[in-house]
Amino acid sequence: MDRSPPVVSQVVLKMHSRCDLACDHCYVYEHADTSWRGRPRAVSHEILAATAARIAAHARTHRLPAVHVVLHGGEPLLAGPALLRQAAEELARALRGVSALDLRIHTNGVLLDEEFCELFRELGVHVGVSLDGDRAANDRHRRYADGRSSHARVVEAVALLSRPRYRELFAGLLCTIDLENDPVAVYDALAALRPPRVDFLLPHATWDHPPPRPAGAPTPYADWLDAVYRRWDGQGRPVPVRLFESVRRTLRGGASLTESLGLAPADLVVVETDGTFEQADSLKTSYDGAPATGMNVFEHSLDDVLAHPGMLARQKGIEALCARCTACPVVASCGGGLYAHRYRTGTGFDNPSVFCPDLMALIMNIRMHESLPEPPAHARADEPAATVGTGRPEPEQTLEPADFDELAAGFGGAGAVSRLAVAQLDLNRGLLAALGGRADPHDRRASAAWELLLDLDTAAPHALEAALAHPYFRPWALGVLGGREPGALAGGLAELAASAALRARRADTVIVPLRDGTLRLPGIGRALLPGGAEEAELTAQAYGFTVRAGGRRIRMGWSEGLDGRTPHWQPVRLFEAGGWTVALEDTDPLRDRYPWPAEERLPASGARAWADALAGAWALIQRQLPAYAPGIAAGLRSITPLSPRAGGDTSATCRDAFGAVGAARPAAPALLALLIVHEFQHVKLGAVLDSCDLYDPEDPGHYYAPWREDPRPLGALLQGAYAHLAVTDFWRTRRTAAETAAARGRAESEFARWRRQTTEAIDTLARSGALTGPGKRFVAGMGERAAAWREERVAPEALAAAADSARRHRDAWRARNAPRG
Repeated sequence: MDRSPPVVSQVVLKMHSRCDLACDHCYVYEHADTSWRGRPRAVSHEILAATAARIAAHARTHRLPAVHVVLHGGEPLLAGPALLRQAAEELARALRGVSALDLRIHTNGVLLDEEFCELFRELGVHVGVSLDGDRAANDRHRRYADGRSSHARVVEAVALLSRPRYRELFAGLLCTIDLENDPVAVYDALAALRPPRVDFLLPHATWDHPPPRPAGAPTPYADWLDAVYRRWDGQGRPVPVRLFESVRRTLRGGASLTESLGLAPADLVVVETDGTFEQADSLKTSYDGAPATGMNVFEHSLDDVLAHPGMLARQKGIEALCARCTACPVVASCGGGLYAHRYRTGTGFDNPSVFCPDLMALIMNIRMHESLPEPPAHARADEPAATVGTGRPEPEQTLEPADFDELAAGFGGAGAVSRLAVAQLDLNRGLLAALGGRADPHDRRASAAWELLLDLDTAAPHALEAALAHPYFRPWALGVLGGREPGALAGGLAELAASAALRARRADTVIVPLRDGTLRLPGIGRALLPGGAEEAELTAQAYGFTVRAGGRRIRMGWSEGLDGRTPHWQPVRLFEAGGWTVALEDTDPLRDRYPWPAEERLPASGARAWADALAGAWALIQRQLPAYAPGIAAGLRSITPLSPRAGGDTSATCRDAFGAVGAARPAAPALLALLIVHEFQHVKLGAVLDSCDLYDPEDPGHYYAPWREDPRPLGALLQGAYAHLAVTDFWRTRRTAAETAAARGRAESEFARWRRQTTEAIDTLARSGALTGPGKRFVAGMGERAAAWREERVAPEALAAAADSARRHRDAWRARNAPRG
């Protein structure tokens, strides 16, 4: 296969070329490159407009789902609110209807105040702050020109970003490593500020100017980071650390979250204050003029920049590495290190990283500590690049090529589906941050719930994540943010906080508004409280929790049988068998998200009937559809019982409720197995579409679907074809597994029919002309799966019946949808 064409998905836009600090480790002012001296202090209005136009044109040409822009410097806040506003508005206007804009700013924090935060809150700008640890560590380098400390002012800025009103803006902290600083003290100081993420950076150095190394220490930077890692891991990993997560991901065959690791091609371009295009800023540490391209926003496109030899060299992955790197066992994780750190006069960048021993030791230390497998072999040169590159502000939403191809074939094992789930959780975290930004600071209940959620995010992140992963969180959150559920914000935050606090077994007291006398605890259960109370006071205990409402105090336990020991408590029932745990969700007031109504709380006999049906269905899936079972076990966490419709089986999914399906219990476990594999296809595809666009959403076409009476939009045809891959596989295996001759005969006919219909739909998708590059690859994977079926013999009478059915369906469809008049 050919590589996907390179794209620019990240742009660093220099707003100001000077700085109000004099950090002696700064690559802009203190290293080899001196180009900053001849540049204007601030970017002009004309350059902002031209830059926005160039970015939009590139995004339109390459159909980029999102573009990430970082406002940078120097110190970007020196540009002032008016110029920052213009930059944000120009970019938003140019990209409207073209691509989503992820806009960020990186600052030293000393000028950050409420005026800037209000501006960024209005414009949706996320803020990253540089801070090297406690005062002693930070002041080693980050001082004003007159020697004054900047630490207190930066900590004030971080505290401002941590307020509930601005927390959603806070992107994280960036810390440059200095071996003279105590690693544990640095980490503790940063973690105490409760940032959403910490990024540790190796100091910029080259073979010409190597980094400081104490005598006799072969891997001092790895040793420094290992001390941080052990402290972080011992505390339960209270804050994400980008470097450690990148090592862990790359060791598992995934993408790095930072450009300093991994083999993904470069996708970042810098626009300086004079409008010139440059390569990554880190190259300024190599030699004077190293990042230059000789191009500018007025005369050149981003595609022109990608054709520059320096950019081309960074698109080649492992091919661009020296022989020593390509033979290294950890090259897929290390990726040769940061490009700038390979430089040596005479050999250019054809060297290992000057930090090579440290990177090797760091990667191996983490691998051994977490008992991870050997690093995967690097990708072959003829394998396509990932659809979305690494180093982006939100890379958690990407899919690895192996996962992508596995899912395209209709399957998706435990690893691929688990990574989909992680990406979905990251989206939910973003929604929660947006909700927190909407909370009224004068609403004591909303503020208290939000503060508790922030505290839990630090002290018990796994408990918060379990609550956020509840399938009906996102539909509710989108409803609140879209104005479809007015007045629901404070109550929903309180329900989420209570659920997370209970999972953490913390003795917090949470005041939760009731829903018609019902206390909703998402993913845990519900309490039906008497007395017409409007709110309840919930407190976790070791054995369960207590609720005070309407003047009564009620104690409730965690496990109380099918219906609880009290008439008030209705826990979510869990079905467990053969490595699969799934909730039978008949308690959540927000579960009614399907075309058919949700059942009321099942009696004990109904719950037992569901458990028996699930046991039979799961055994059949494991035995007859083993390629689907691991993904279902990893990702299908909730089934909502639905009221059956007359005349057919009943099942459905909600596009935004990852991990859940709704279904009426059919008469036979085999049919329930069919409903489960069918609907979980929709769940997986929805998560894939959250990671990348497979088709043009503006495509106006409607297409023939062999199973429908009406023309379908391309997205609906894709959903149907993907779901029917599993349906076809189900009937394919039933031809030999069914217990009676009649059942096997039916399976033969159904396989012939669904094989024909699904293959025809896949061919229609491939010919549509509306698929993106990833979409073509995904549909090609579906086609390969369908092609494998053609090798299987089918009884002639079944083939003839399928052909006759297809002919009659198309004739009826044409008659029904022919133009009138």
